[in-house]
Amino acid sequence: MKKTLLLLSLVAAPALAGEGKWTPQQVLELDPAWLKAQGLQVPPKRLWDPKRGTGLLAGAVSVSGCSGAFIAETGLIITNHHCVFSIVQEHSTPERDLLAQGYLAKSREEELPGKGSRVLVPRGFTDVTKEMFAAVPEGADDLARQKAMERKEKELVAECEKRPATRCRVASFDGGVQFMLFDSVELADVRLVYAPPRAVGEFGGDEDNWTWPRHTGDFSIIRAYSAPDGSAAKYDAQNVPYKAEFFFPLSTQGVKPDDFVMVLGYPGTTFRALLAEDMAERQSRFYPRVIDVYGELIRILKEEGEKDPAGKLAVAPTLKGMGNRYKNAGGQLAGLKRGRIVEKQREAEAAVVAWAEKRKEHAGAMKARSELLSLHAEKGKTFEREFLLDVLRMGSKGPSLALTLARLAQERAKPDLERRPEFMERELPRLADRLEREQKNYFAAADKRMLLALVRRAQALGEGERIAAIDKHFGRTYAEKDVSAKIDALYASSKVLDLAERQKMAGETEAQLRARKDPLLDFGFGLAAEVVALDELRDRRAGANVRLMPPWRRAVMAHAGKPVAPDANSTLRVSFAKVKGYVPRDGAFYTPQTTLTGVMEKHTGQVPFIVPDKVAAAAAAKKYGPWVDSRLKDVPVNFLADADTTGGNSGSPTVNGKGQLVGLNFDRVWENVANDFGYNPDVARNVNVDVRYVLWMLDQVEDADGLLRELGVRKGPKAQERR
Repeated sequence: MKKTLLLLSLVAAPALAGEGKWTPQQVLELDPAWLKAQGLQVPPKRLWDPKRGTGLLAGAVSVSGCSGAFIAETGLIITNHHCVFSIVQEHSTPERDLLAQGYLAKSREEELPGKGSRVLVPRGFTDVTKEMFAAVPEGADDLARQKAMERKEKELVAECEKRPATRCRVASFDGGVQFMLFDSVELADVRLVYAPPRAVGEFGGDEDNWTWPRHTGDFSIIRAYSAPDGSAAKYDAQNVPYKAEFFFPLSTQGVKPDDFVMVLGYPGTTFRALLAEDMAERQSRFYPRVIDVYGELIRILKEEGEKDPAGKLAVAPTLKGMGNRYKNAGGQLAGLKRGRIVEKQREAEAAVVAWAEKRKEHAGAMKARSELLSLHAEKGKTFEREFLLDVLRMGSKGPSLALTLARLAQERAKPDLERRPEFMERELPRLADRLEREQKNYFAAADKRMLLALVRRAQALGEGERIAAIDKHFGRTYAEKDVSAKIDALYASSKVLDLAERQKMAGETEAQLRARKDPLLDFGFGLAAEVVALDELRDRRAGANVRLMPPWRRAVMAHAGKPVAPDANSTLRVSFAKVKGYVPRDGAFYTPQTTLTGVMEKHTGQVPFIVPDKVAAAAAAKKYGPWVDSRLKDVPVNFLADADTTGGNSGSPTVNGKGQLVGLNFDRVWENVANDFGYNPDVARNVNVDVRYVLWMLDQVEDADGLLRELGVRKGPKAQERR
């Protein structure tokens, strides 16, 4: 490992305790005395042992795009309710609505398998920067550079994945300053153990989302299984619980204000390294377009779902995902404006430019920045078209599935290393799961209306941004009755939305698919041509980015003269924090904890503030058990900390200085949504479920005695932490 990891010298303490999503390697280079002063009670090498390539941090796992944590050596994992939403929906029907009722498996035989769900357990990291750049031929243009580096990435991953049940990936840091190969064990047998009623897991709904005070029990428990010999395996009734080497015991003491905590997990994407002009485009174009387009699609899903109980259940995951993205966009805009983030980034860039201009060793940074600005201007010319194509890829199920089948047939005809990454052999099991799982999410009435809305938007694009497939199948100008009739005919004559036929199509060649004369497939092939061209354009941009960003980022970091954590990229990170409240606006102060009493005060009996009867009964009887906070004289529900988090941190374990689980991250406050662009210690607050609310639900509400004993927590007044 290079001692100058990411060109950062981390022997000093970070400037702000909460700022920074630190890699496991970086944690070992932070000042141990500073970490101890903050509240860390375990040696840093217990968090991560570089010789073994593992440690306590390996107890934090990746759960199908979220984070999670082992909480027992018997494979039990805690994560957010919204992270296992698809598993619960998979086993729900209008007659047995587990989303509404919740679910508790009273034995391992009753645990429900999650189709397509996977857990990744980190196993090791390797610096592959030299290998990546050595793969680029001399004189390569930007497209050739990207293709060469992508191929090297595939080769590295293929070599890494020769071991069974292994999942590897190469991640870029700071736009290409460094590349790391991440090696994980992949567990493909994941089963639902407990999910609270939706009215608990989503209490407050969209209205409370991204806000404080919160009173949401956003948690669920799953279990990972392995083959009897301990090796990872697909679902099988003979499998046994996975034996976790590292896990986080539950702390029955919870937290109080000013306590030290760590949030561990896999934060998705942040944008702090963007140039100010790129940030400005997100403020002026991207987020407003998200609100506009997704706002319309959300309205369609809600309207159609209310007409049909089965349809409402089908669209629930899509509606949940779109709703979260929609509200997030509003928070980003508010935060960018309130924090003057773009203006501050311009000022920061100007300071780096003035500094670098006086230093010959950074002359390349100035040239790189100038070229990056030119590329940004060029990209803006086709923004609307690219945005709409991206929505079409994953919007309404019909076109999305047809496009996927078309691309799959085209890519499968190539050698594996020449395919797009998402269509390589290693991805086909996931793709098959998706092609099957989407049947549960399909509701024809809503799907056709969403496509109608997207066609209308595409037909309004200017001459330089037309989508040929839309023009061919629906015409160049919008007439609602005409387009609607064409969509009806498209769906009525297609077999794409029949699960059995779709599964057959997934194994067919392009010639076989075209021979079907299926109109929706024909539309999918038309979209595929557009997407292939867009992917190549973006590959060229990526090649330019990896050529230009490193010299600029080196100048930025050299100018900073202090630790600079890299942007999030879905790799394992740690954020150090304190439990604390904040001032959201003039004259208001928010305390950092909420309670069960607050849950009942919000109860209106109307969605989204419905407290389930069994929860209300336990609260009314003051059945607090041992989970009452002596200072609050109540059961704590949620708490705030100033951890540096983002999307992907959903389900991240929040642990104390002893390495015990005290909470579960699930959100950020409204004032902190734009934290993706810059950390503001005044309002940077993440929202966590208090572990004592989890235990109260399992104990006083669900009477989950067996589960509590497995977790090392005995029921009753003598409940204590696991020894």
